[in-house]
Amino acid sequence: MSEKIALIGAGAMGGAIGERLLATGNSLNVFDLDKARVDALVEKGAVAAASAAEASKDVDFVITSLNASRIVGLAAFGKDGIADGAKPGTLIIDMSSIEPDATRKFAKMASERELAWVDSPLSGGAPKALIGELTLMAGGESKDVERAHVALKHVASNYTHMGPSGAGQTTKMINQVLCGLGFMAVAEATQLALDAGVDAEKIPQALKGGRADSALLQEYLPRFATKDYRRTGRIDNMVKDLNMVNDLARQTGTSMPMTALCAEIHRMLTAAGLGGEDQAALMEFFQGAKEEIET
Repeated sequence: MSEKIALIGAGAMGGAIGERLLATGNSLNVFDLDKARVDALVEKGAVAAASAAEASKDVDFVITSLNASRIVGLAAFGKDGIADGAKPGTLIIDMSSIEPDATRKFAKMASERELAWVDSPLSGGAPKALIGELTLMAGGESKDVERAHVALKHVASNYTHMGPSGAGQTTKMINQVLCGLGFMAVAEATQLALDAGVDAEKIPQALKGGRADSALLQEYLPRFATKDYRRTGRIDNMVKDLNMVNDLARQTGTSMPMTALCAEIHRMLTAAGLGGEDQAALMEFFQGAKEEIET
């Protein structure tokens, strides 16, 4: 069944979500400040909107895919935002990665405007979105989370209700701890393989099914080995997420030394001008260190 959906934010991730929603037969209104991003989805059948409010008219679901809680707040409740155009009962599904506290605030603001809110951050990146195999962790009222699945089933193969509003975002932080540390481990292992003269591209097959195997190993070790830096994510987005993790760890009194180090390395790469690059560009950190030793 075709759903009437609005998409606010059509960057690398939002664009992939929008493309998948269109490919599965849904009606899609799209708004993004970048006209080129909107045009790319319009070519695939989406309808362009001049504002978030316009995009949100006469739809049942509004999906947001944005980069920070401030931007989510403006898109949802600012001038010409979602709340200005959405009909009562519209369900806002925030697929951004933002702070749990901000999510709870937005959910309350939505309720006061007769709108519903579900936080449903994701794992899997644009490649998984395009084939409908995202992993989603949802927070919100049970009835709203169940209803959100009507739209999200088109983009996700794993959808879990984690608890009340903000629980999805907290789970995403845990995901980012594991991913951030995993990326670093795979990058280090790749550099060691290259320096030791082992055919690094054979390692994923050699370790497949063993305890060291993982989706990150299978996808990224070959990319690290060949410096395949095509963009499916951004290093500075990981900085944002790990900063949120460290803030939450301070609130909970949780000691996370490895995560703190991982965040610092990502900050160093961002300061070096690599923030907009894919995680595969972590190899530049190790190459830089090696070049310094050799010189």
